[in-house]
Amino acid sequence: MRRRDFIKATVGAVIARPLAARSQQRDMPVIGFLVSASEQGYARVVGPVREGLKQAGFVEGENLAIEYRWADYHYDRLPKLAAELVQRQVSVIFTTGSIVSALASKSAASSIPIVFANGSDPVRYGLVASLNRPGGNMTGVTFYNSGLGPKRIGLLREILPKAAIIGLLINPKNPNADDDAKDMVEAGQSAGVQVEIINASAESELDEAFTKISQLHADALIVNGDALFNAKYQEIVALAAQYAVPTMYATSQTTAAGGLISYSTDVDDMLRQAGIYIGKILKGAKPADLPVLQPTKFDLRINLKTARALGLTVPLIVQMTADKVIE
Repeated sequence: MRRRDFIKATVGAVIARPLAARSQQRDMPVIGFLVSASEQGYARVVGPVREGLKQAGFVEGENLAIEYRWADYHYDRLPKLAAELVQRQVSVIFTTGSIVSALASKSAASSIPIVFANGSDPVRYGLVASLNRPGGNMTGVTFYNSGLGPKRIGLLREILPKAAIIGLLINPKNPNADDDAKDMVEAGQSAGVQVEIINASAESELDEAFTKISQLHADALIVNGDALFNAKYQEIVALAAQYAVPTMYATSQTTAAGGLISYSTDVDDMLRQAGIYIGKILKGAKPADLPVLQPTKFDLRINLKTARALGLTVPLIVQMTADKVIE
């Protein structure tokens, strides 16, 4: 080969490689990942979704790109962040971190498929027409957190049979706040206990919330499912210990951090299934044809060390039904 021809061939190959890479990048589907929480506080949700995507044949950086948007608990930022993903023309939007993320996506994207993962009733809040036949451009998984209130009250009453007042920590900025509060008050009445609502919408308000719990002489506390509370669970566990309040949590990692008791769905499994759903949609499935997935596995965890510190005896029957007991 003549020197001139060799140089032309080499330069052509060098130019072609980035062009091919750019072309491949343009052809790669892009997922919009919209979360109402912070990346630091909610990074744990990424892993299970990626695992589900991998099961469906998609790996970030290889044949899939992900655009992340974090609202950092400023729920008013979500509409703008959702609009950015629509403008980016993503293939699918995934939302989690309370139902507020899904509602913002629904308002911004009328045709882009949306897969949600949250604890509120998606029918009640207008995300889908029904669980079996979602209709429209949305489907996903529900952790069913809002429906576990009566069970959480019942478990607390087994540990604290004389409990008369139970506080409920709620984020008033979450769209599910009023409905969840009403449901829990009614569940408390059925169980013969008074449920008092305690509001906190920022980390800075948590200490004040526990001061109010103390002033109410509440016998126990239930932390409602919310992105802020889920992310700041270590701070809440520390405050519960400081104020010596027996506390029920909506996420399982709390008991390992010193929380008394938690009752929740298997969130990681549900997030993985959401990832599989995203993969199915990328392959051509329509959200309207994918039923909203409901949990089949529930997780009860108890920290006996914390119970002893609070002067409580956890009945053996409750310990035997727990999925994990921390000594």
